[in-house]
Order: sequence, then C-alpha cells, then structure tokens
Amino acid sequence: MEFTHSMLDTLMDRIPRPRGVLYLSQDIDPRALVENLASRHGEPRTLVLDGITDPDVGEVHGAGLLDLLEGRAETLVAWAHAGQLLGAGTAQDAQGDSVPVLAVTPQQVQVLPAGIAGQDEDWVERLIGITGWVLPPQRPDVDWAQIEARMGTCLPRDYKRMVETFGEGAFDAYLHLNQEPWTDLRNDGLLIWAGTEHKNLYCWQIDDGDPDHWPVTMQTADGENVPFACSTAEFVCRILLEKDHPFTMARYFDTHWFMTYRTNE
Repeated sequence: MEFTHSMLDTLMDRIPRPRGVLYLSQDIDPRALVENLASRHGEPRTLVLDGITDPDVGEVHGAGLLDLLEGRAETLVAWAHAGQLLGAGTAQDAQGDSVPVLAVTPQQVQVLPAGIAGQDEDWVERLIGITGWVLPPQRPDVDWAQIEARMGTCLPRDYKRMVETFGEGAFDAYLHLNQEPWTDLRNDGLLIWAGTEHKNLYCWQIDDGDPDHWPVTMQTADGENVPFACSTAEFVCRILLEKDHPFTMARYFDTHWFMTYRTNE
C-alpha cells in the first residue's frame, strides 16, 4: 500500500489528544510512516530499537511516550514539535501482534527560573531544556577556524555551540538560525546570526573586543536597530519565555521547540 500525505493527515487526526496511542493496520509500512513524518518534522530521535530502550530517555526526551505503550514498544522514534512529543514505530497490540503505532503526549520542558541573569549561566544548556531538544549534536564537526579566518573575526562561543547542537532549522519554526553569520550589514558594524520571515534580523554589534561580549542587536523590518546587553543564547532564551520582552515569542506558544530542517534520506 502506498503511504500518502493525506493518509498521514487522517491518521494524525485519529490519535487521542492530548495524550494517546493509535494502533494501526499491519497493511501500513512503519518505515514509510516514519519517513513521511520525517519529511515534515526532520530527523527523529530513536527511543527504542529492536526492543531495547535508550537509557538516556527521560521525561523531556520521551519517557511519556514509552509509558503510553506500557513496555510493548519494539521500535519507536520521536519528534518534539509545537509543545508535543510525537512518536512512531511498532509495538505489540492487545492481541500480541506487532503493528505500526502513532503516539502523542504533551512535551515536558524545563522552565527558565525567574531572575537568573548571572554571567556564569550556561544559556545553551538552558535553551536545550526549554526546547526539549532530543537529538544528538547536528553539526559537531564545523570547521570554525576556517570560517573565522574567511570572515576575519572570531565568533561568539555560545553561537557556535548553538549551531553545533541544533544545526539547520528554526526556533518555534519561526526564528531561523544562520549556520554562518551573514555579512550583508557588515559596513554598518553588524553580523546577522538569525532572522525571521518578517524580515527582522538578529545581529551582533561587532567591535575589536571579545566576541563573547558583543551585544545582540535586533534590526527591525523598518531598519531600526535595538541593542540588548546579553549573549546570543541568553537572548533566544529570553524571547522564548519572557512575555514582556519587546520581541517576545512567549505570547504565541506555551512550550517551545526547534524545528530541524534536516530530514532522513
């Protein structure tokens, strides 16, 4: 049976919400099911392979999906998306038959405590927790020395960790993380590290000092530059969570995720 996008839409609508499992017909190819989902949501994290559960699975990383399947999962992969964890794979049904499954549970995320502003805070780790990031580092072998030599400047360390960790994609499917800074505004003393479809540009105001101390500068679609005295990862954490931030994303989503552009091939 050919598995189509419309079939997937129909199945997704049948999953009990906000938390539930849908056991499917054996006529459905579980590999096609996963590939179809991966084309939408990027590369998944493997929770169970050949009946063996990843020992690092926790509440943030998919334990809720495993609880739904009550120990019957044979293979299971998961995506974090829009405040949910979505799982797909195979499991034993009530009759003991191996069948494809879909499962959904609300995403459990770490919340940034109010008032944390210490310079020793690991904001990248906070960002991983806030987004419920479940995948291994996506670009751990980036040749930053070559990139920095070509650009003629070092780059902030937390930005480089963000690229290595998350890779190509967008926070909340909205804030697109550049894999290398854009230099379009370099004559204005700005390097662009992220942007949105609304043509807002997230930059650093560069100087000859320590790149880790470059202030984040937001250039709006109207060309206004708005500076912030914080690091790159801290800025992202704050716009995700602080509803009173001038460029907040917290008013639109209660939970947050990173939509990776990488897909299974």
